[in-house]
Amino acid sequence: MRSCPIDIPMTQKTPLQTINDLFCRVAAAANPRAVLWQDEFGLWQPISSDQIYHRVRALAETFLRWGAKKGDRIALISENRWEWAIADFAALAIGAVDVPIYPTLTGEQIAVMVQDAGCKIAVVSNRLQFDKLNAVRAKTQLERILIMDSAQPPEGSVAFSEVLAGADDHGADRNPVFDALVRTVEPKDLATLIYTSGTTGEPKGVMLTHGNIASNQTIAAADFAFNPTDACISFLPLSHITARALDYVMFTSGAQVAYCSQFDKLPQAMREIRPTVFVGVPRVYEKIRQEVERRAALSPVKRRILAWAIGLGAAHSDTVYSGRKPSSVLWNLANKLAYGKVQEAFGGRVRIFVAGGAPLGMDTAKWFASVGIALWEGYGLTETSPVIALNTPEHHRMGAVGMPLSNVELKLAADGELLVRGPSVFVGYWQKPEANAECFDAEGWFLTGDIAHFDSDGFLYITDRKKELLKTSGGKMVAPQPIENKLKNNMLVAQAALVGDKHKFISAILSPNFVALEEWASHHGVVAATRAELVADSRVVAHYAEIVREVNGGLANFESVKRFRVVADEWTQESGELTPSMKLKRRVITGRYAAEIAALYADEATSRGE
Repeated sequence: MRSCPIDIPMTQKTPLQTINDLFCRVAAAANPRAVLWQDEFGLWQPISSDQIYHRVRALAETFLRWGAKKGDRIALISENRWEWAIADFAALAIGAVDVPIYPTLTGEQIAVMVQDAGCKIAVVSNRLQFDKLNAVRAKTQLERILIMDSAQPPEGSVAFSEVLAGADDHGADRNPVFDALVRTVEPKDLATLIYTSGTTGEPKGVMLTHGNIASNQTIAAADFAFNPTDACISFLPLSHITARALDYVMFTSGAQVAYCSQFDKLPQAMREIRPTVFVGVPRVYEKIRQEVERRAALSPVKRRILAWAIGLGAAHSDTVYSGRKPSSVLWNLANKLAYGKVQEAFGGRVRIFVAGGAPLGMDTAKWFASVGIALWEGYGLTETSPVIALNTPEHHRMGAVGMPLSNVELKLAADGELLVRGPSVFVGYWQKPEANAECFDAEGWFLTGDIAHFDSDGFLYITDRKKELLKTSGGKMVAPQPIENKLKNNMLVAQAALVGDKHKFISAILSPNFVALEEWASHHGVVAATRAELVADSRVVAHYAEIVREVNGGLANFESVKRFRVVADEWTQESGELTPSMKLKRRVITGRYAAEIAALYADEATSRGE
């Protein structure tokens, strides 16, 4: 049995060996406001570290009574809420393996994962999730479904309130039998089974041990000096390892975690919580930028002020990115007129901004530096628990994904693919020996599937996914993501997907930001009854042609976009074109727009091509 006393002080910085060590620290924190959640009236309510301990203990003991044992899998299907963390800690406390599943998936998709993992217990958030799962229950091995919402739990479920009844009455008391059980879990024990979202293929269950995640936690956050005065909002899907790892970091640091279950409530949550730490996928930052530009475009005066401020800020972006505040009189004026308003959109108190989960475009990083915000970009994968490299206040370079963590080894294959080895690398895919053989070489290096390079100082740069590189019929290799990011810098472009593999030239499918496009159309006298009519209007097409032409100005001829099509659809996670981390599902897009893509290349045989 390992030594991991529940009363370990939060000031002790011993490295974590398991996630249960993290739970021990939370339990010992004596923090009256460790977690915040919103009640039915929208008011923020606190949960203390003592309450977390006793609620986790009560749920863990319930799992044991239901027959769960070490190594058993427990499905977790929920939006971000305090019950998610309790269920996670409870499963891990008894040595079980939790299987977080995105609540946006269909019942059939969920059933495949629950059955593949062999889950006999599932924890769901609400009636919607219960109904989806219950409808496919016969296709799984499920015996119990626990529901977080307590109002009239449906037949066939057990309410969280029933399981946790009386848990908050124990105050600072601790249960030695439960504490001993928590300490039996070892670093080699499997902690979680995370099904990848599958941008290019069928999802696979990533097996992460306690030691995998703990080793990453210990190193990844070391340079940020998070502390009990910090606060963050948990809004990125907790079924994604990036969001979960952030919550773990905050818990380990004694910081406050506020749960926001709906993305549309995030702006209000930022105003009310005023976080000091903000981690978002690049699309979150892109949307904030587009919204700032859209609002400024409504007023000629505001548009000129923003343009002036951005131009001025660009001259000071290196200073901002280095973590310093420019001191010039004009910069201070611009900060008052423009920059401060952008910072207030995040609550006005954020000291650390991190971008992860997908590539951050250089233009986006520069734009935010120009408004006084340094975005620290990181890089990692579910399979690496997740962080491989990270920019920090001490070591950073714009455009790079940072310096590799000190406990991982990296090298490049002959074709530029990044290989990684270290304690945070997963042990393999669940019941997928063929996939494991493909992604590990004979020396134990994990093949990331990303094309990368290092600069002379050792900073890591990611070019694109190996499988997503486009190869023209002329043999030229084109990385789509940097070009797509440039297209998305315009407020009228919500998403962009490059196509052209094995063709003479590159084309693009563009999904508009319809709020901004409809405002532009109204201002320019474009009237359309439907979105399909709007994107087909010659004036709209001509304007998007200007956007494409501007982007092409900075590209080589072989990678420039020769043709494009604006579609009348918004691409979302719910409609299937985006993963939960807002990356494109290219197979879905190329399949859905096969006719449009075919039309772009209909006369390819006689066209000039490149």
